[in-house]
Amino acid sequence: MKEIENIELTFLKVSDYPELKEAMIEAYAGMPNEYWEEEHIKSLVTRFPEGQVVIKVNNQLAGCALSIIVDYYKFGNQHTYKEITGGYSFNTHTSNGDILYGIDVFIKPEFRGLRLGRRLYDYRKELCERLNLKGIAFGGRIPNYHNYADQISPKEYIDKVKRTEIDDPVFNFHISNDFYPSKVLKNYLEGDSESNDYAVLLKWDNIFYERLNKKALTTKRVVRLGLIQWQMRPYNDLDGLMQQVEYFVESVSRYRADFALFPEFFNAPLMAENNHLSEPEAIRELAKHTAAIVRKFSELAISYNINIISGSMPEMENDRLYNVGYLCKRDGTVESYEKLHITPDEAQLWGMEGGSSMKVFDTDCGKIGILICYDVEFPELSRLLADDGMDILFVPFLTDTQNGFSRVRHCAQARAIENECYVAIAGSVGNLPKVHNMDIQFAQSIVFTPCDFAFPSNGVKAEATPNTEMILIADVDLDLLRELNQFGSVRNLKDRRKDLYDLKRKKFGQ
Repeated sequence: MKEIENIELTFLKVSDYPELKEAMIEAYAGMPNEYWEEEHIKSLVTRFPEGQVVIKVNNQLAGCALSIIVDYYKFGNQHTYKEITGGYSFNTHTSNGDILYGIDVFIKPEFRGLRLGRRLYDYRKELCERLNLKGIAFGGRIPNYHNYADQISPKEYIDKVKRTEIDDPVFNFHISNDFYPSKVLKNYLEGDSESNDYAVLLKWDNIFYERLNKKALTTKRVVRLGLIQWQMRPYNDLDGLMQQVEYFVESVSRYRADFALFPEFFNAPLMAENNHLSEPEAIRELAKHTAAIVRKFSELAISYNINIISGSMPEMENDRLYNVGYLCKRDGTVESYEKLHITPDEAQLWGMEGGSSMKVFDTDCGKIGILICYDVEFPELSRLLADDGMDILFVPFLTDTQNGFSRVRHCAQARAIENECYVAIAGSVGNLPKVHNMDIQFAQSIVFTPCDFAFPSNGVKAEATPNTEMILIADVDLDLLRELNQFGSVRNLKDRRKDLYDLKRKKFGQ
């Protein structure tokens, strides 16, 4: 082959037909007389010009990809090539369809090995995303199957190809380009004796697809987080504490943050007035402020147009003490979350009990999870949330020493990697010499990311100065998580061996 001077991907024109026909005859040497007539090409170019592209090397046609858009539900997974193309008329194409269907793709033999096929498939994927289609589908030939048809079934053949026990360059090419087998199709393509009349229905899902909605789309894809690294200091009363809370809410809202995250037990300074009581009595007195604090948080969320995660507070329910927080959304709704795993100190000194409910919260910035401090050290919890679609995990925490903080930090970072999500942690700093069991605090608020090429190499998006009162602002891109899930260097969620193990919820008390 001559030295390559230029490679160009361009739209197919009807005037390209003579060269196209020659290329098809060479590409399908094993299927004599299998090529499109000029009327077919003219129909495709007229109906859907964007779907018909060619690659030219040194201005010579080297390959081609032909596509249409179909209403896939009309055909389903059990269809033939003739049916999906409307008897080769392509009248099944509709601009209102939901699937980009591959009609043909080929590379001339002399140009194979240059990864030109990948360029054609990359174009199809970009087109699918640009047109907001659900995905790509087509019937993939298995041209080596005729050599094994009298020994194994098509399914066994595919399994052996996937395990590299059998080489099928066509099927392997599709798999290496992120397509997955969905179904074996019988009598898909007339005259395909090399595939023994079988084909594999191959699909690629558009992770950026958004269902069209008559309502305005409000879900954000780039989300701004505001973390409050809270200073423990004395307050005269609840009003004084809430003034400081509003100061921080206003501060992060000025940066147009979508979330404000407060630490665990940020309201502990109010226990100072009850320091003469026993520790169990003092924490129960503090719990009497919780309802008023939640009401104020909800008002602030609405007035400052921000979703507030209230950290956590003690709360009494049926004479039992729990560690509870609230998600106060900017639309006025309020939802609660509970600490499930209570630390030995919380249990022994306060008589606190673990909650029983956990869920993913739907917000205008995607699905989020919230785990309070110690809970993040139990990987099962965040994995369950990830299975429910969590994009961001928020962790309000309270630690007194650096080793306690290190447990929270390292476990939180692990959760970001293994669950392919963002994790934001926020804690308190300073000291409360007049509050029992709250003497000192150690914290550094951080936003963690997965570790892959689209993210910081160390998995840290942003971090606050340790033990200093401040706010931390960071943007996180939810679409990068979709790309990671499909195309990451490793895929922690997809690659789980569910044939060996599984994780299930139990009803409380089982």
